[in-house]
Amino acid sequence: MKNEYTITVYTENQVGLLNRIAIIFSRRKINIESLNTSPSEVPGIHRFTIVINETEEVVRKLARQMEKQVDVLRAFCNTADEIVWQEMALYKVPTDEIAEKVKVERLLRAFGARAVVIRRDYTVFETSGHREETDRLVQELEPYGLIEFVRSARVAIINASDGFHELLQEFEQREPGEEAAENEFLDQHEEVFAM
Repeated sequence: MKNEYTITVYTENQVGLLNRIAIIFSRRKINIESLNTSPSEVPGIHRFTIVINETEEVVRKLARQMEKQVDVLRAFCNTADEIVWQEMALYKVPTDEIAEKVKVERLLRAFGARAVVIRRDYTVFETSGHREETDRLVQELEPYGLIEFVRSARVAIINASDGFHELLQEFEQREPGEEAAENEFLDQHEEVFAM
């Protein structure tokens, strides 16, 4: 059965890596629902957060395939209840609708939205939350002349993780010549990150 999974991939910051990762998904005809790249807590290491709807078996195969890429250090798979996640959204609404109708202002406050830009012709609001919450605000604002809406990709932190830098530090403290133990070492700690 297909479920929503968040794949967190730690990589070196190399040109062309995003393309190589995207090819892994396109060859299997898997649609990426959300993709975010950002620096991680480790200097020089970047983090990809990828959201897909697939079976657990397929997701694990994808993670292993990504780890075969030279610049990929590790990939972790998690379900929604194993992570803390948010998405940011921007909404553009006619300013006169907000100024004239107290109901719109109360609605925005109820969703925790804050004004980012206020102009005579429009106002842009920002809020964050889960996709259902940001979609619900779109529906609520449509009757008031919603002009534009955009949502960011997911950002996520794994609940059971002490951070990838801990695993890297432990690995770096190992004696030289223990490269063969790398996969075994990371596999022993995988339960922290995996489902």
